[in-house]
Amino acid sequence: MSEQTITKASIDGNTAAARVAHAMNEIIAIYPITPSSPMGEISDVLSSQNKKNIFGQVPRVYEMQSEGGASGAVHGALTAGCLTTTFTSSQGLLLMLPNMYKIAGELTPTVFHVSARTVATNALSIFGDHSDVMSTRETGFSLIASSNQLEIQDLSCIAQGTSLEAMVPALQFFDGFRTSHEIRRVELLSEDIMRAMVEMKYINRMRKRAINPDYPTLRGTAENPDIFFQNREAQNPYYDRFPAIFDKYCERFEKLTGRRYHAFDYVGAKDADAVVVIMGSGSDTAEETVRKLNDQGYKTGVIKVRLYRPFDRERFFKALPKTARKIIVLDRTREHGSIGEPLYLDVVAAVDQQIKLGLMKCSEKPGILGGIYGLSSKEFTPAMLKGAFDYIIQTPEDKTINHFTLGIEDDVTHRSLPYDESFDAEPATVYRAKFFGLGSDGTVGANKNSIKIIGDVAGKNAQGYFVYDSKKAGGITVSHLRFSDEPILSPYLITKPDFVAIHKKEYIGTLDVLRGIKEGGTVLINSIETPDKALSRFPRKDVETIIRKKLKVYIIDAHKLAFEIGLGERINVIMQTAFFKLTGILPEDKFKNAIEDSIRKTYSKKGEKVVNLNIEAMNKGLAELREVPIPATVKDFTDSDWHISVEQGDKENESFINDVIKPVMHFDGDTIPVSKIPADGIFPTGTTRYEKRSIAVRLPNWNPDNCIQCAQCAFVCPHAAILATVDHADDITLPEEKYQTLKFNHKDNKEGKYRFRIQVAPDDCTGCGVCFNVCPGKRGEKALNMVQKETILEPLRESYNEFMKHRHSPEEFISDKTIRTIMLEQPLLEFSGACPGCGETPYVKLMTMLQGDHVIQANATGCSSIWGGTAPTIPFCRNSRGEGPAWGNSLFEDNAEYGLGMRLSVDHLNGIAFELREKLLTASSTKPDVLEALNQVAPLEEQRGNREKVNQTRNAVDQLKSLLTGYSDESLEGQLLEHVSYLKYKAVWIVGGDGWAYDIGYGGLDHALASAQDINVLVLDTEVYSNTGGQRSKSTFMGAVAKFAALGKEVQKKDLGMMAMSYGNVYVASVSFGADRNQTLKAMREAAAYPGSSIIIAYSNCIEHGINMEKGPEHSQLAVDSGYWILYRYDPRLAAEKKNPLQIDSKEPTKPLLDFYMGQRRFQMLMESHPDVAQEYLDSASRFVRNRYRHYNHLAEMSYDDFEA
Repeated sequence: MSEQTITKASIDGNTAAARVAHAMNEIIAIYPITPSSPMGEISDVLSSQNKKNIFGQVPRVYEMQSEGGASGAVHGALTAGCLTTTFTSSQGLLLMLPNMYKIAGELTPTVFHVSARTVATNALSIFGDHSDVMSTRETGFSLIASSNQLEIQDLSCIAQGTSLEAMVPALQFFDGFRTSHEIRRVELLSEDIMRAMVEMKYINRMRKRAINPDYPTLRGTAENPDIFFQNREAQNPYYDRFPAIFDKYCERFEKLTGRRYHAFDYVGAKDADAVVVIMGSGSDTAEETVRKLNDQGYKTGVIKVRLYRPFDRERFFKALPKTARKIIVLDRTREHGSIGEPLYLDVVAAVDQQIKLGLMKCSEKPGILGGIYGLSSKEFTPAMLKGAFDYIIQTPEDKTINHFTLGIEDDVTHRSLPYDESFDAEPATVYRAKFFGLGSDGTVGANKNSIKIIGDVAGKNAQGYFVYDSKKAGGITVSHLRFSDEPILSPYLITKPDFVAIHKKEYIGTLDVLRGIKEGGTVLINSIETPDKALSRFPRKDVETIIRKKLKVYIIDAHKLAFEIGLGERINVIMQTAFFKLTGILPEDKFKNAIEDSIRKTYSKKGEKVVNLNIEAMNKGLAELREVPIPATVKDFTDSDWHISVEQGDKENESFINDVIKPVMHFDGDTIPVSKIPADGIFPTGTTRYEKRSIAVRLPNWNPDNCIQCAQCAFVCPHAAILATVDHADDITLPEEKYQTLKFNHKDNKEGKYRFRIQVAPDDCTGCGVCFNVCPGKRGEKALNMVQKETILEPLRESYNEFMKHRHSPEEFISDKTIRTIMLEQPLLEFSGACPGCGETPYVKLMTMLQGDHVIQANATGCSSIWGGTAPTIPFCRNSRGEGPAWGNSLFEDNAEYGLGMRLSVDHLNGIAFELREKLLTASSTKPDVLEALNQVAPLEEQRGNREKVNQTRNAVDQLKSLLTGYSDESLEGQLLEHVSYLKYKAVWIVGGDGWAYDIGYGGLDHALASAQDINVLVLDTEVYSNTGGQRSKSTFMGAVAKFAALGKEVQKKDLGMMAMSYGNVYVASVSFGADRNQTLKAMREAAAYPGSSIIIAYSNCIEHGINMEKGPEHSQLAVDSGYWILYRYDPRLAAEKKNPLQIDSKEPTKPLLDFYMGQRRFQMLMESHPDVAQEYLDSASRFVRNRYRHYNHLAEMSYDDFEA
């Protein structure tokens, strides 16, 4: 080992990979995809800080429009002679496959870094397994697997040197989330070590092979059958010698660091009779399990696969103990239709070849069982692996189940193995802590800082992993922290914590927060209760646990303190300080200094005020911590089942709701057996109403005396938790003081029989406060005020139950002409998982109120597909007739084509239905009542965008369903009955974000718009890739700081609307509900009625903008007033009337762009860090917005008198 100064740091897997990749490459082409995006973000930041690579240059980091584009750029940069890399996963890796074949086929050295993630099949999943990596086996890339953060760093470095010499590209992969996002303390590689791992002669060889007109060559030829086969075989020697070259660099690395890797590393008993073969993070779980089992008298071992491709048989058998008689091969992927999964087949083939070569006797052939584990980051624990070892050891070979599964209950094909959950392989020296937080309350961020403090300040080995649900800000988070003086493996969730923190009191009784807690453990609760009442929320079983296990319980009202200080709902620092105080990891003065340092590092970009507020929170938090007295008995406590009352319209889904939704809501979805899950991934809608998350800290309280019945609050509510309703007075059963109403202002309600009310759904509201901010009120007094939840929760629950009895306003009062009348319609999008204050959902909600009962929605992957389509609770719902949006998601890049395909299919089925209608209308045998109903069916072109015609046709179709029943299938009546639904017009809406519309899906979107087909496109423009964490898109405005734009976006925003208008026959609108809700309604109504392609580009506030989401509409208004966003509508139909089709709906900018910039952290950050650059961008952007408005205004003023229709 060379003499080096050893530096240790707490980092995650993505950081480990990015640090090496940036240091050892010259060009980095990137595109965001979860969970690999941070590698690109880190590289971009390093280059923006002028961090040089080991060759003394600053690498060029360049964002492309898609993963396919990134791999194309990599291919081009490599071909031109630069060391180049990229980062990706899942569908992104699949888009790179064509280029990977080319790169490998041209014997081009490179290393791709992949945080392995599930490939979307029956559903999208952002979590980790090896299904994406396994798709690359034929590309010619070598495949190198890393188990943890240290190995990612080390093997990335080894792979770089190996690939350069071998002339074979490498794919270095690790488990998405489990390893990419887990934080551990590791020994960092120095630049000297990395420099020593590459040989300049091989870099020079690569340069000389580069495409260059000074010594011209041609590559990428077309070859015919006469030579192609020979060309492929000519590459065999390169792959044959690759394992030896890999060994060479592993040996060199050992000399430099003292750490040795092999193609296959064995850990366990020298005389093991049972061995597991595995790769990725499961290798560490296996090592920990093997050590524990061997201490108990087992003879087991694990082969950790490092070099998976090329798979070297000789090296595999060198690692395998000769005593092994039973082999378990575990794959983290499912390959349907194959006789086994990839790693299993490789091991079986290796054993058979060993026998054929005479290197193993048939009598010595071990029994080999294949197993599948950990799909989509499903837990893989020592208990599960012990179950597999016990099974293969104790079960006769002829009775064993091959291709078994671990960690699930397979009650369909019965391939799952049982295991004892109580088995624990963790050393007793490891301290384990769990934190139950709420997305955006800062819990995860604080715990990431805690890991670094424990590792870097306390000098302990530390590990942190963070579990999220899909609810964005406002979802459940569970942080798992371990620390010890000894090394930590354990890449799985904590099941036996020493410490449990409950940051949201509503989790008590709904989540099993005390499951597995150790005797003498500590519990910290954030709650408004006094210490003597703190346990009142706990069910009886939890109080029994507290008493029996002698737990210490502490309480703090962190939300009260945070609001008093001015931090809103950010309770992270308060709870973090309490954690350090209660665990005693560091003396108080040391942990306070460390927390203050982390506050400054974390919040410096948000300004000195935010830093000081958090320091104040740290100091005041310690003083508010109180110990809770523990009762002697549980006699005053009860256990109550969390019962779900299934609505009458959902009775057909009652078993699904109780068997699937209920355990998922309890954060207990891992226990659901296979038979309960829809095999095709198709789920019922309208099920978020059963969640009742009750996450709000404050709720809106309606004061009817100040209400003008404008329903603006209902319009802007992101979660449809505020509803405008009109009830007949006779239908209301609660007294006025419990269900306050107003006389509904309408010309047909002079007698006042109909009553108006604003109803809050208290357990579905997120407490964002947007409704409060838009409420105009009367005489300077608002009709809505935000109050502490507990003060109105029970009365609101009672009034909401009353509202649900007669929730549908009379049809005669509902109209799409005004906001107040369309808001009386039932929203068919409710209680989604979007962030509090989300700027996307109001647009989609409005669309469902206009057309939701006959909408087919194609949704691009992105924020809207996550808050709108995360199983099993679905926010798109049905009306009283059972109708509602039919929603589908294909991929990120193909949404426009997906939606266009839907339109083509619906048009075809419409054609069949109307052809049958025409035949029946002219057939002499058609009965009069059928004829009457058929004549009530309006033509499709009349139904489009016409509420009355849609309702008329719907009623006729309902009659036909009854009248056509009983006819033979072959008759015209029987055939029409099969297609009768398609007599009704179906609107196709294609919905997605700017990452899809401006970047990866733009080609398809352009084609779909150009098709002139009857499609409606809704672009939810947040101006960043919101779903993957805020990376820049072509929609990002100049000067905005985003991930992949650490020094601000350097070019202007793409004008998608202008590009769409260039076709001349596409309806185009630019809207912002925060600035002009009437214009938004008008545009959406016009787009729905337009007989062709339409696109609405909708300004959408986002938490990534760095704003107070409560005031999102104010920011939207300022965007319009400053010219940052223009409101307009372009209706090609007007041109035929000699009218200009373009109408500008916003005024010329009246406020400076600086006013808008100063309200958003995405612009402020650059002003603070690089004021000169920021000023240059601001000046350029200010000219741009003024010129853009003038240009649009000029187009809108053009005469169309001579237009030829």
